[in-house]
Amino acid sequence: MDRKRVVVGMSGGVDSSVAAYLLKEAGYEVIGVTMQIWQDEDQATMEENGGCCGLSAVDDARRVAQALDIPYYVMNFKEEFRTNVMDYFITEYLAGRTPNPCIACNRYVKWESLLKRSMDIGADYIATGHYAQIERLPDGRFSLKKSATAAKDQTYALYNLTQEQLSHTLMPVGAYTKDEIRAIAEKIQLPVAHKPDSQEICFVPDHDYAKFIEENSDADIRPGNFVNTKGEVIGTHKGITHYTIGQRKGLNLSMGHPVFVAEIRPETNEVVIGENEDIFSKELLADRLNYMSRADFDDGMAVMAKIRYNHKGSLCRLYHEGEDWVRCIFEEPQRAITPGQAVVFYDGNYVLGGGTIRC
Repeated sequence: MDRKRVVVGMSGGVDSSVAAYLLKEAGYEVIGVTMQIWQDEDQATMEENGGCCGLSAVDDARRVAQALDIPYYVMNFKEEFRTNVMDYFITEYLAGRTPNPCIACNRYVKWESLLKRSMDIGADYIATGHYAQIERLPDGRFSLKKSATAAKDQTYALYNLTQEQLSHTLMPVGAYTKDEIRAIAEKIQLPVAHKPDSQEICFVPDHDYAKFIEENSDADIRPGNFVNTKGEVIGTHKGITHYTIGQRKGLNLSMGHPVFVAEIRPETNEVVIGENEDIFSKELLADRLNYMSRADFDDGMAVMAKIRYNHKGSLCRLYHEGEDWVRCIFEEPQRAITPGQAVVFYDGNYVLGGGTIRC
């Protein structure tokens, strides 16, 4: 019987490196691939940008592939990344929303584009170093299951994968803790065993999102009014791309007590400032739904919902709200429910599905 061929997306980090090792040990024919997505051709600029898309990632992944004795290639996905991630990121911020570019990258670049190219070269699967598990349920559906380590679980950022994508994906790291993965890397003497995790958005390493948007779009980003919840002008903001719901720092407002961004209104170029209680809500509406463990849900179904990556999750009930819309009603008010972010629903340890928060 022929060995199954798997293309491993190698970021140069310890997780994807150990994923490649585990799959080779399990008997797969492993091919390592780094996705070249950085847009700037200037070498000095690229070297400054580490994470999953800088030149250092390519160098580290190549060294790991040599150590594991597997074929290694760099594939150019610049166009796909620009269209599906960077342009999306800019468009959402200009619309007063706060996007999650990693979710878009996972669905449309790391999976949709990489999977297609991998299938074209005869691969059976693609694999990554994500901390998540894939399970085929008794009814035949595929679902993500939380990883063995809650502290590193990455299912939130992967909720948007399709059934087809899940059926051709392997995630061997999800059965381990981070410490166990580093221990494996040390044992087999991988050169990236102690490499720190990448935290920032790879194409905005300095975290200055507003500057990135100004430099990469033709948008006319103007100062506007800070207004309170009564509509009264209380100051001037630098441009709506500088703000997100729940933000307290960087407002430069002398109110005598902490205040927060409660709403962003691109149509009037206003940023609404409120008190702490103004940024709590028990409901949200979401669209662009993707289902995993089930094809749909029953109205009133109780689930745990996460409204951002580092949210611990909170109990809520789901209700259909027209075609491809869901209303989520929480038992307890949630802080800073943010349009543009994902809401992900969990049925026990399995991802039921999720969508994009609209309001």
